[in-house]
Amino acid sequence: MLVIIDEREIVTSGYTCRFGSEGVSSAGFCPSEFQEWVSTVADADLFAVEAFLLGDCRDRKLYPKMIKDRTRAPVIAMNETPSLEQTLDLFAAGVDDVVRKPIHVREILARVGAIRRRHESERDSAVIGELRVFFDGRDPQLRGLSLPLPRRERRILEYLVNNRGRRVSKAQIFNSIYGIFDENVEENVVESHISKLRKKLRRHLGYDPINSVRYLGYRLDETIGGD
Repeated sequence: MLVIIDEREIVTSGYTCRFGSEGVSSAGFCPSEFQEWVSTVADADLFAVEAFLLGDCRDRKLYPKMIKDRTRAPVIAMNETPSLEQTLDLFAAGVDDVVRKPIHVREILARVGAIRRRHESERDSAVIGELRVFFDGRDPQLRGLSLPLPRRERRILEYLVNNRGRRVSKAQIFNSIYGIFDENVEENVVESHISKLRKKLRRHLGYDPINSVRYLGYRLDETIGGD
């Protein structure tokens, strides 16, 4: 999920709509609402945020520290006019990138992915046993062959891979895929997506690589097809 902060509701709603068309959940805040939210939101909910987009806000140089005190998620500032002094001030304040509007949401997603890979020292994909999972929207590959997956199942697999080695709850997966503010989708839909994903992986691998424990959540087997 991405979070957009801007004084103008037309900007936040516009971006949430565009991200939605790309199958990416997002939420928009005005600055005053965001300040209250980021200081009080539960860690599990904040964990679902992949990046913050910082638009037109008063005293916005204060926001990067406010965010990074709670999370390591990237912060991207969006400028409407080119200004070297403003750009340098934003980087000094702690943002991870500065872009100029208008900018396509696909470019924003690519930048978010690049920043996260630099932070985590990861490439554009991860190899776990015989499975290669990409983080740029491509279908995963199994033994070098493409394994087509619906968008939601692919994002769940990416999320499990990004969190390999630790167990994640149904709520965390739901928040990452659908967003913590989506009241129109039931959380139990995650179980349906994971069930379908597990059946496909079991069919191709010969076993189920997703370990689940009731009340504790899910974890991806890091030795998929390996020795």
